[in-house]
Amino acid sequence: MDTIQFILNGMMREALSPQTAAVAIAVIGLNIHFGFTGLINIGQSAFMLLGAYGFAISVWHGLPMVVGLALGFGAAFVFALILGAPTLKLRGDYLAIVTISAAEIIRYVGRSALLTDFTGSAQGIPGSQYRDPFTSLSFFGGGQFTLLPFNYTDVADGAAWVRIIGWVLVVACAVVLIQRLRRGHAFAGLGQAALMGALIIVGIFLLFFLFPVPNQRTGVNGWWVRFIAWGLVLLCTLVVYLLVRSPWGRLLRGIREDEDAIRSLGKNVFSIKMQALIIGGLFGALGGIVYVLPASVQPDSMGRSLTFFCYTALLLGGAATIFGPLLGSILFFAARIGIKYTAAAYVPDSIMNNQQTEQFSYIVVGVALMLIVIFRPQGILGNKRELRFNV
Repeated sequence: MDTIQFILNGMMREALSPQTAAVAIAVIGLNIHFGFTGLINIGQSAFMLLGAYGFAISVWHGLPMVVGLALGFGAAFVFALILGAPTLKLRGDYLAIVTISAAEIIRYVGRSALLTDFTGSAQGIPGSQYRDPFTSLSFFGGGQFTLLPFNYTDVADGAAWVRIIGWVLVVACAVVLIQRLRRGHAFAGLGQAALMGALIIVGIFLLFFLFPVPNQRTGVNGWWVRFIAWGLVLLCTLVVYLLVRSPWGRLLRGIREDEDAIRSLGKNVFSIKMQALIIGGLFGALGGIVYVLPASVQPDSMGRSLTFFCYTALLLGGAATIFGPLLGSILFFAARIGIKYTAAAYVPDSIMNNQQTEQFSYIVVGVALMLIVIFRPQGILGNKRELRFNV
């Protein structure tokens, strides 16, 4: 039982990590590209890297943090224009080839020894060079803090039956929430919204009751950066919700399903695609900035694999859905850590050592993704009708 609790605590820590939130923001942007517009962008990591470099280099060289944010978004904006201008008039497979090539160009430029004074070359830029202005904004204070001090250890001395009942209730809340989200209109009307809000609050309380996560209030990887990261995730989710419910959002769906029909209505398809590419890229840049706040800027950490992780999270949660990127990102990273810790705990070292369990976790997640694409291509929250692409 203690081993299971250890594994679940590790999954909870990973689900709450700033990097998970950062990837969720990038996946929200990718959802605008791929899910709502049908643009096959295989270079979301380039937008993340440009946002991270623009922010880190600016602060590192003494510019205010606001200027760093502006330069990070500006670099992503220019990159989207340069990338989209020659390719958005073509079909989707050309965009896929160009974006993955452009992302690799950005990564190799970041690794170049000629730019060591700016990008830090392959070693990157240490977080200590640009993190202080962000940390100084914290009003959380010092020391360590557990988000929910009252937890399972305070009931019957943390007996097994307390945790089992809690796990059953958490699973029940998750199933009800997912079923309601899959039906759509889960927040339609005051009563529906109140019920969903109550379920979410109860579920979150149960999660922190079962899996208490202690962290520094303000630190490299403390509650302050988590608070900002997940606050931005919620804000980005709200922005996308409003965008896709607008006439512009309906145009995106129309372009994804039949761009010739939208063009016949007198709409500028190229302009709308460019807008979608820029907006999704800006979300990616924001995700990149958040990604490096508790870490360092290293070009290889935001390479092809990170884009594929974003696609995995998007397909897992459900493309062209509002909450799919959020759910998929949390499940992807939590499941990977769960597989890794389970293998480390129950598989002897003679069969698989700690380094191999890391690789094994990605193998299992990859196989799971293949099964999802084959048997449920719309993901957990998706709808098959949203998978019509004009590419």
